[in-house]
Amino acid sequence: MPNRKRILLIEDDAEIARLLEAELGEAGYEVDWAPSGMQGLVKLRESPPNLIILDLGLPDIDGAEIARRAKQNGDLPIIVLTATDAVERKVQLLLGGADDYLTKPFHPAELLARIQVQLRKSEGGEVRRVGALEIAVEARRVTHEGKEISLSPKEFALLELLSSRPGRVFSRDEIARHIWGHPLESNSNVVDVHVANLRAKLRDAGAYGYLRTVRGVGYALRQPKT
Repeated sequence: MPNRKRILLIEDDAEIARLLEAELGEAGYEVDWAPSGMQGLVKLRESPPNLIILDLGLPDIDGAEIARRAKQNGDLPIIVLTATDAVERKVQLLLGGADDYLTKPFHPAELLARIQVQLRKSEGGEVRRVGALEIAVEARRVTHEGKEISLSPKEFALLELLSSRPGRVFSRDEIARHIWGHPLESNSNVVDVHVANLRAKLRDAGAYGYLRTVRGVGYALRQPKT
């Protein structure tokens, strides 16, 4: 299959590696498995992949060191698999070159979603980020914490407008002109209905508090308080 994305899997646990190879292969990816950090670096030099899945706890080389070396060969997306849930370690990983991480155990479907997000980023196009919410403008895709949110064309247009200037309050007329090309008719609640639908879909995806209502004025997208 021409255009298949290649993933380098650096994982010393053979059982986990076989499971991931099967899941990724079924999803249409070509997988190159390296059971050690040194073999992973060799494969990286010989045939650079589109993305790296990297186990942090390798027996020969620390995963963070491999991530650092991999970034020296180009800005390849790196998803780290780690057994630790410590915030300090996660921050260290992200600052050290990892693009995303998953804490073991995890569901393969979540890994597949995160792979898609990272590959889209690496392929270019504007991606807006507000908190854990990501809006890929050209691809017209929205994710929260790596999980895709399915929006209607008008719901996406609404979110795209609000995300163009996070924190700014857009009036109902501004929103109507952007989405429908004309101002609101008298007593129309069409904008409010679409905002309510968008808010519900964000909430269902675990994205709480992103949409702000300013009574009598309009709506804004904001990073929620943690």
